[in-house]
Amino acid sequence: MLTRVREVHHLGLVAALLLLAAVGVITSPDTFATSSNLVSILALASTIGVITVGSTFVIIGGGIDLSVGAVMALASVWATTLATQSYGPVVMAICAMLVGTGAGLVGGFLIAYGRMVPFIITLAMLVAARGLAQRMSDRKTQLIQPENNAIVELSTTRVFGLPLLVYIFALVVVVGWFVLNRTTFGRRTYAVGGNPEAARLAGIDVRRHTMMLYALSGLCCGIAAIIIMARTTTGSSTHGDLYELDAIAAVIIGGTLLTGGRGTIIGSILGLLIFTLITNLFILNGLNTSDQLIAKGLIIVIAVLMQRRGLESRT
Repeated sequence: MLTRVREVHHLGLVAALLLLAAVGVITSPDTFATSSNLVSILALASTIGVITVGSTFVIIGGGIDLSVGAVMALASVWATTLATQSYGPVVMAICAMLVGTGAGLVGGFLIAYGRMVPFIITLAMLVAARGLAQRMSDRKTQLIQPENNAIVELSTTRVFGLPLLVYIFALVVVVGWFVLNRTTFGRRTYAVGGNPEAARLAGIDVRRHTMMLYALSGLCCGIAAIIIMARTTTGSSTHGDLYELDAIAAVIIGGTLLTGGRGTIIGSILGLLIFTLITNLFILNGLNTSDQLIAKGLIIVIAVLMQRRGLESRT
């Protein structure tokens, strides 16, 4: 029954995507369906998409992470300091992933073992990570040095017409789907989010698993930092502004319950593509960004109301 509900929801998301694509073709026939615009949509989706994969795990596990945009910014700044860049692009990439994972571990430890509310801790991490990024960069944009162009080439090098960063995004999605659906870690994530006490009685170390979920989210932020560095050739404390809202919104639109215990990677990515298409349509048609935010807000409210109605109908 649950599988059937998921399939229907996914079909509904696909239908919404097709409808938005039709609107794009009608309103911007000369620009929307071009290969360059489609590549731009995928490139834009790649950064937030990687973060969305991590957020899906956290929310299915019964948590929430508001710090993902700020952690990505911190990882990008740390990886583009002159000291880090002196060791080459590989070290830069590793640094970004380690910083993201480390931030996730700190937040996860305080939530799991400090028994603190995820909303408060990740909100504090958002402020602290953004502040530390500003302090490290002195509020200045840090350029990637020419000798580290291998990072930039992730955005400029194309394979079958698509930038390498799109393939990185696809790889993260595939790995995330496999871990969530085909491993013990994924099954434990559903169990912890659905009923933590029952999961504990079943022998799952709920606190350790919760901490690892936030570490996974941090790792995704580190990978997203590499992608944003490739796209912009910079590290900046301003990167990732409001990304946490886009990621959480995509997860909710994709059908993941805010209370945890249910959700899919595929649904989250479809939700992300819907938001990305909306952004693209607003840009192509020269519409106000304020109206775009209002539209996204309405979509989130409608998705939450539909979730609540669905839960009430099954009880």
